[in-house]
Amino acid sequence: MLKNKGFYKGINIGGWLSQCDYSEDRIYHFITESDFEKIASWGLDHVRIPVDYNVLEDKNSTGFSRIDWALEMCRKYGLNMVIDLHKTAGFSFDYYGENESGFFESEELQERFYRHWEKIAHHYGQHHETVAFELLNEITDKSFIDDWNRISNECIRRIRSIADDTIILVGSYNNNSAPAVPALAPPYDDKVIFNFHCYEPLKFTHQGAYWTNDIKPDERMSFEESGITEEFFEELFAPALNAAKQYNTHLYCGEYGVIDVVSPEDTLKWYKTINNVFEKHGIARCAWSLKEMDFGISEPRLDDVRNELLKYL
Repeated sequence: MLKNKGFYKGINIGGWLSQCDYSEDRIYHFITESDFEKIASWGLDHVRIPVDYNVLEDKNSTGFSRIDWALEMCRKYGLNMVIDLHKTAGFSFDYYGENESGFFESEELQERFYRHWEKIAHHYGQHHETVAFELLNEITDKSFIDDWNRISNECIRRIRSIADDTIILVGSYNNNSAPAVPALAPPYDDKVIFNFHCYEPLKFTHQGAYWTNDIKPDERMSFEESGITEEFFEELFAPALNAAKQYNTHLYCGEYGVIDVVSPEDTLKWYKTINNVFEKHGIARCAWSLKEMDFGISEPRLDDVRNELLKYL
């Protein structure tokens, strides 16, 4: 379904309306029309735009005006769009860099979340053929899953009172891990898609990462030393594939990629290996990320391998 609807191969526009300093320069100049033109020239069919709640709550409606502009650019260059709420009041996937807590315990914060999505649905529900919604980025702790299933179903119920036909993406705990997908509630309807992220194995894709305690920054690993094979990803994705089959839905990998510490040659090997498994099972996906963010696909370091790499996005 996602392939036929133009949400099959995409790229994230990270660090623009999320995970940034929210400065005027960032919001208005980090992403330009040429970026959308480039993405389309790469043969991709959609973009995923992470957006933080505070950008949407800006009194000048900055977030909505920039998403409107992005939608205009997508139309011009034949791209679709996923709107991803990357942070909500009281919750962020980023334990170390964000001071957000209490969402899963607070009815007030949950109501605020619902109102965001009702406003997004009013604004973009009419564009259901080209715009999809991702409710919340990377639920973290397993202990949140029961509350998250309740919250996500209530949110979808409210969205559906406004936008009947929009594709909605829902991910599970452990930062949207594939093995956690079976813990999700059955899809609310036939337009709800199971979503996961994949940066496995983390010691390879995040080597040198400075923002997580899960990595020793000085450790390095080659592709050959990592033991990564297609069988590795087959086993990793199996629970998600089985859950999607059980509920007659589809899978979308909303983030995957390799940090810029890894050599271009090894980066290419990882993308090729995971892509083969995506293609085998028809898993839609969206690479992280277009530029900067330590994972930029457009950065000069990948110039020599990019033409080959684009075959495996």
